[in-house]
Amino acid sequence: MAGEIVITVVGNLTDDPELRFIPSGVAVAHFTVASTPRVYDRESGEWKDAETLFLRCSVWRQEAEHVAQSLRRGTRVIAQGRLRQRTYETKEGERRTVVECEVDEIGPSLRFATTPVNKAPRTGVLAHAGAKSPAGDLFAQHDEGTQESEEPF
Repeated sequence: MAGEIVITVVGNLTDDPELRFIPSGVAVAHFTVASTPRVYDRESGEWKDAETLFLRCSVWRQEAEHVAQSLRRGTRVIAQGRLRQRTYETKEGERRTVVECEVDEIGPSLRFATTPVNKAPRTGVLAHAGAKSPAGDLFAQHDEGTQESEEPF
């Protein structure tokens, strides 16, 4: 959508993701990513930590459940999503405005770690109906220029 601010943040989870279900049964996971950039100080000739950004994030539906099952406090993650501004009222009646990230994609960073990847079973309209996409298996489709014998992963 035009006007959306898409960002990518790399940092560590400050706590385990908090998984909840809204009244309609849809899952949502909330978590905070702490991102501390490193900057070079020319005066001292050393790398130093800059100010840490604490970004509150949310992820929805099945991905929320995957996040809650897979990620823990301290895990270094790469998250991509859209910034959202939200206004709410506190119990004391004060109006507050916050900026949060609605995550589209998230995963562990492999820069300083390794992890096995387990493909989750498909869900959604096609999986529940037992049908395939009109062109066959969604995951078997190849981009132009890709040889048929090549696997993406």
